[in-house]
Amino acid sequence: MTKAEKIAFTISTLKELYPEIPVPLDHKDPYTLLIAVLMSAQSTDVRVNKITPLLFAKADNPYDMIKLSVDEIREIIKPVGLSPMKAKGIHGLSQILIDKHNGEVPKDLEYLEELPAVGHKTASVVISQAFGIPAFPVDTHIHRLLYRWGFTNGKNVVQTEKDAKRLFPKEIWNDLHLQIIWYGREYSPARGWDLEKDIITKTIGRKTVLNDYYKKKKTR
Repeated sequence: MTKAEKIAFTISTLKELYPEIPVPLDHKDPYTLLIAVLMSAQSTDVRVNKITPLLFAKADNPYDMIKLSVDEIREIIKPVGLSPMKAKGIHGLSQILIDKHNGEVPKDLEYLEELPAVGHKTASVVISQAFGIPAFPVDTHIHRLLYRWGFTNGKNVVQTEKDAKRLFPKEIWNDLHLQIIWYGREYSPARGWDLEKDIITKTIGRKTVLNDYYKKKKTR
């Protein structure tokens, strides 16, 4: 299979499996999405989706959020982990949104990355999912899968994002990054991976990855 055929196979398989693409984090507008994505760092979406309703019941906009103290925010979001840093970030960015952006979440990647506790991945998720601007946020699932599929050397997420943007058409980035995330969770996880269920890796996977898999399977 040529590289172009592998890309076409991947896109069509993902489209077939996920014609409707649910957004992993519950939110109602750009601000609540930004807060949810920030909270999801080194946590699970399931856990974040349990905690955000508690936080948003008290404050679902920057004006109400800054009325809460950093400690009050931390107390609510404790179960998601890294709560001291995240609480400080949520309070700080809410103040900046009011001071610099009239309480609105900016659509610009650079402005978003200037906010406390907001990295490139968080900013990319917000512009793609809240505003429909093409972006290709790379999380651990995408990083793992694009390496398994031979589409990147997997050295770091920066390189993986560059490779993804180079290989896949811009108009499908926003759907594709979500489809890959769902596929990674369902068919190609880091732990408990069953290659027989993982049709994409089984069909186009990097030879070294497949050989390693079968070698480990024999020794089990």
